[in-house]
Amino acid sequence: MSKKIKVIDVSKTYPSAGKIIRALDHVSLSIDPKDIFGIIGLSGAGKSTLIRCLASLAFPSSGSILFDGNDLCLMNKKQLRKFRLNIGMIFQHFNLLSSRTVAENIAYPLEIAGVFGKKQEERVDELLELVGLSHKKHAYPALLSGGEKQRVGIARALSCHPDVLLCDEATSALDPKTTQEILTLLKSINEQLGVTIVLITHEMEVVKQICNKVAVIEAGKIVEEGLVSDVFFHPKHTTTKQFLRNTSHEIPLEFLREPSPNRKLLRLRFKGDVLSEPVISEIIRKYNVDANILLGWIDRLQALSIGNLIVELTGSPEELSCALNHFAEKTVNYEVIEHGC
Repeated sequence: MSKKIKVIDVSKTYPSAGKIIRALDHVSLSIDPKDIFGIIGLSGAGKSTLIRCLASLAFPSSGSILFDGNDLCLMNKKQLRKFRLNIGMIFQHFNLLSSRTVAENIAYPLEIAGVFGKKQEERVDELLELVGLSHKKHAYPALLSGGEKQRVGIARALSCHPDVLLCDEATSALDPKTTQEILTLLKSINEQLGVTIVLITHEMEVVKQICNKVAVIEAGKIVEEGLVSDVFFHPKHTTTKQFLRNTSHEIPLEFLREPSPNRKLLRLRFKGDVLSEPVISEIIRKYNVDANILLGWIDRLQALSIGNLIVELTGSPEELSCALNHFAEKTVNYEVIEHGC
């Protein structure tokens, strides 16, 4: 059964050219069993350092990482070796051994764990079937596509029955179609095996497709965290909003004009029953405002769809204020898009 992971006030510093670099800055997270937990950030934000600490490949300068209540930072070498059997790691660039076949790559962690013979072969065959590569059992990595290599990496990570899979940019080296296939496979593994997945990425599209929770990291700090549906519907931090903008269409530049009291450019988000309500028609009928719909799309999350509209409203300041109040009453999340945003 998967275990709960708690990161408590973790900081990680490195000396560099006479200075101290703070890669993680008082990070706290709680990851529940069977979560698919996304950690998203730009390059240099600290996400790779965090996942290395979760894998006990690096240790915090301060703070604690609890796995089922046991602090990794206090474990001795023997305890760490046992702990690492509970963790599977999937890498961006696959990290396969070129001199070993697919089956031999998958078997490598089993050899380290002391599993040989028929038991090893049965486990390898089971994993090959799980990731859809039984026909590639005796192939070498050089003959595999990128997606096939990553499937081998996933099978290898699962070989010792881990409770947690750590994915370090597992899809960023793949094309969009293959990325979708790998994300579907990871989702299936989470559902079938109950494995907790912690996935770091710089792509909000990846988070949107398979994660149920997300944390946004910037300059070593967690700036926003929560259910993916909540973060998509009501992002609070500037960095989160920027990630969300990057998953959608661009606003035509000609509409990013100087602010005016008689004009509002809005980003609206709808969820639940409000998606089927004629909210825009209502404000046009009730208030003396005009609405110009510039963009519209739907973000499909795990168990929820969130509608998005970019709308230009024009009218008197008083009527525009009434229209915004109407959105609030209807639980439509709105964000005023300022000039240059």
